[in-house]
Amino acid sequence: MYLEEIVEGVQLENDKFEAKSILNRDDVVGWLKSIAGFANASGGEFYIGVEDKTNKLIGFDRKAADNERNYFNNQVNEHLTPRPGMKISFLRYKINENERFVIKVSVEESAVKPVILKYKNIPSIFMRRDGFTNGATYEEIIDMSVKSKKTQYDVLVSDVRYNPDKLRDLRAFYERHNEGATLKEKALQSLGFVNEDGYLLNGAVLFLDDYGGKKTEVQCSVFSGFNKGSERIVTINKFNGNITSTIEYIMDFVKQRMNHSMIKRDDERINIDSYPVRAIFEGVINAVAHRDYYLDGTQIQVDIFRDRLEISSPGGFYRGEKMGKTYDLSGIISKRRNELVTGVLVACNVMEAAGTGFDKITEEYAFADDKHKPYIYSSSDHFTLVLPDLTYENGVEDKTLPVLNFVPVSGGTEFDAKVLSFCYLKAHKVSEIAEHLGISNSTYLRKQILENMEKNGYLEKSKVSRAYFYKTNPGMVTAI
Repeated sequence: MYLEEIVEGVQLENDKFEAKSILNRDDVVGWLKSIAGFANASGGEFYIGVEDKTNKLIGFDRKAADNERNYFNNQVNEHLTPRPGMKISFLRYKINENERFVIKVSVEESAVKPVILKYKNIPSIFMRRDGFTNGATYEEIIDMSVKSKKTQYDVLVSDVRYNPDKLRDLRAFYERHNEGATLKEKALQSLGFVNEDGYLLNGAVLFLDDYGGKKTEVQCSVFSGFNKGSERIVTINKFNGNITSTIEYIMDFVKQRMNHSMIKRDDERINIDSYPVRAIFEGVINAVAHRDYYLDGTQIQVDIFRDRLEISSPGGFYRGEKMGKTYDLSGIISKRRNELVTGVLVACNVMEAAGTGFDKITEEYAFADDKHKPYIYSSSDHFTLVLPDLTYENGVEDKTLPVLNFVPVSGGTEFDAKVLSFCYLKAHKVSEIAEHLGISNSTYLRKQILENMEKNGYLEKSKVSRAYFYKTNPGMVTAI
């Protein structure tokens, strides 16, 4: 039998058709590139269990067909980014009263291009043309990027079917933030959680109880000093889980490691935490909501330093302005990157339907002086919220100085990193160094700190008139 006998109107001689007798396990790229090529062009149909060239039906029994379908799905999920929209169906036929199946894969043109095939850590881009699949040309890649519909990751359809029993964490999260109210099925439907065929959207998958993929990965670290390069790492923890678990993990991590202090405000002494809990929560929610989930191999980064907390999220502000550093948190305008994820968080009453919520952070720091004001800095590939530690009297240290990496100084002190950064770009007098460190111009500064670093080769000493100047030896440090 031949394919045209069981598929009415099938067009066997065009750019949108390809057939394979079986998926070659030894040459995965050989057939995966066809799926990527269809997705990068205008779609196509891919048949498994059909002999190439002749279109003779080879087929599978029921169990083998199911195994072949599962293998196909696994390889697509592992190697194609973003996953193309596809519909997989089984075509049943009989030979000598024996039931056989052919697998039909209808590949849609991808709304987000290019679809990249990554195999053994080597990325490739393919295009379907003239009945063949070949590597995309430079011009085709540019054209794909320009014409891409920029569909958000979280609203693309996954291959995971909806199961209400796998959303217990989300329902519990909803109840905690909605005074015990129950999350209704109707609410999920109105958010577009599931498509008409019963499949979850990508954003919905990220809320499943058993989600453990890398899309939601976070790394939480504590450093003993003011930067990553030259200070001892006290703690570094990684976490993978669904979105609600990720939010709660980060909150617990920070709250367990906060300092507490007594300060005077409005003629009254009050207890304060390092960071207002509400400000932390707003920062975490925004990091999750605005994360670029297309960026594989990235993570939300939560770093606690002696003077501040930094929450960094992969991806710059979506279709917003590219900025450096700004204290005007309320003035930040950024469109939603993830409509479904944001919609769920809004429904859970942890995010406002309008605005970024950064104005709440500003409110929490309203009483703080200039050295303790929160700020954000953003680039094309990440944005970082900085919350100053309110219990650290000096406020956030000067971030214009370079961050240096170096082997710890023999017999060194806790001031070594600050001295080397301060003296890296310009030589400074002892009195200037003392003022920068916030300590007295003492014998301890000259002997234990400066002379010790000079003796070990980290500082170079010179004399102008009667004053001694110190300059960092660039050969002993690396700017990062």
